[in-house]
Amino acid sequence: MPAIDIGFSPCPNDTFIFDALVNHKIDTKGYTFNLHLEDVQTLNEWALQGKLPFSKISYGVWPLIKSKYQLLNAGGALGKGVGPMLIYKKIPIGKDENKVVQNEGKPTIETMTVAVPGKNTTAHLLFSLAFPQVKNKQFLVFNEIEDAVLLGKVDAGVIIHENRFTYEQKGLSKWMDLGTYFEETFNAPIPLGGIIARNDIPQNEIQLIDSLIKESVAFAFKNSYEFLPEFVKNHSQEMSEQVMRQHIDLYVNDFSMDMGDTGKKAIDQLEKIWRELNS
Repeated sequence: MPAIDIGFSPCPNDTFIFDALVNHKIDTKGYTFNLHLEDVQTLNEWALQGKLPFSKISYGVWPLIKSKYQLLNAGGALGKGVGPMLIYKKIPIGKDENKVVQNEGKPTIETMTVAVPGKNTTAHLLFSLAFPQVKNKQFLVFNEIEDAVLLGKVDAGVIIHENRFTYEQKGLSKWMDLGTYFEETFNAPIPLGGIIARNDIPQNEIQLIDSLIKESVAFAFKNSYEFLPEFVKNHSQEMSEQVMRQHIDLYVNDFSMDMGDTGKKAIDQLEKIWRELNS
């Protein structure tokens, strides 16, 4: 049986979810896997090209690829309190004569430049929903955004993943929790990322891989939390184990086992927003 190409990020939530599957801690029914570990924007771009048969994506890119792919029920990231955040660097009043300091040093919305983790990410979509008047954007890899704000290369930045736990330590401040904005506006969990399967894959194989991912998540919940797998640690060496655990707690939940009707409705709502913003 040939190996299956599958793409996901090296972040702790994805490696935690897929560890049992790709490292054969569960019965994979004879399947083996070729791993492609990349940041989510790269995976989004590959999905637009139809490169991988199975892959993690941002739900922000889903409307552009749904004719080529189908969503799996397992392996995704939806939930509450898990969304991207808009952060900035406060300017102490009187410390910078070249900037008009008001409202705790927040830049002017209409003219500010904001760093965003990829054009087709859910983070960009949620930011555009909350701040439609912002036109000046720089698309960066997610782990470059804090430094871009700190160094004054941009006025503010949209952060995701483990940066939720580190921005305050670096002297940055929260402007808005964009996930909370979505939750409160639509009374729905935030659809961040999901697993897709290309339509040319046999349906019975897609269903089997979906069930194996669900089994992999269940195995992780039961066996892998107290002692994080080496697969998780090896791909998150720049993080402390505490941050890895926070990351997993935030992004891996019951929706990762099965998105269910609630998750599907939230994804439909996000797609509706995408269509309104791109009409």
